Amino acid sequence: MGYIEELRAIVGHRPLIFVGAVVIILDEAGRILLQQRRQSHGAWGIPGGLMELGESTEETARREVYEETGLEIGKLHLINVYSGPQNFIKAANGDQFYVVTVAYYTKEFQGEILVDEAESITCEYFYPDQMPERVVASHRIILNEFLRDYYDFT
Repeated sequence: MGYIEELRAIVGHRPLIFVGAVVIILDEAGRILLQQRRQSHGAWGIPGGLMELGESTEETARREVYEETGLEIGKLHLINVYSGPQNFIKAANGDQFYVVTVAYYTKEFQGEILVDEAESITCEYFYPDQMPERVVASHRIILNEFLRDYYDFT
């Protein structure tokens, strides 16, 4: 049982604050890796997830990307930290939480994509002008900021 499951056993469905990390991964063609998430009813999102006890946000990012995609990532660049009422989530089971999300990007990775079928339907690369329509709302905000402030379109 992980940290979050242990907390839920104690507090039930009451609102909690969690910290998470996501990583925008760019391939050599400038495409962005997204995962089609089972928990988001097939919406696309940025690989990442919630922090475990004792982890840094960078360690969370690396662990979650590896667990969800099989990729090992290199140097991380901070995009921003996202928090506030727009990051409130009520899960289908009634769990309520606010997420503080630390977003990174990287062009450094190795390995072959291995989809974690428990969490993902598939993982695919997309050019910025060909992103899927159904993207997790909080991830759309991160992607828009990344494309506006960090992406090199040349």
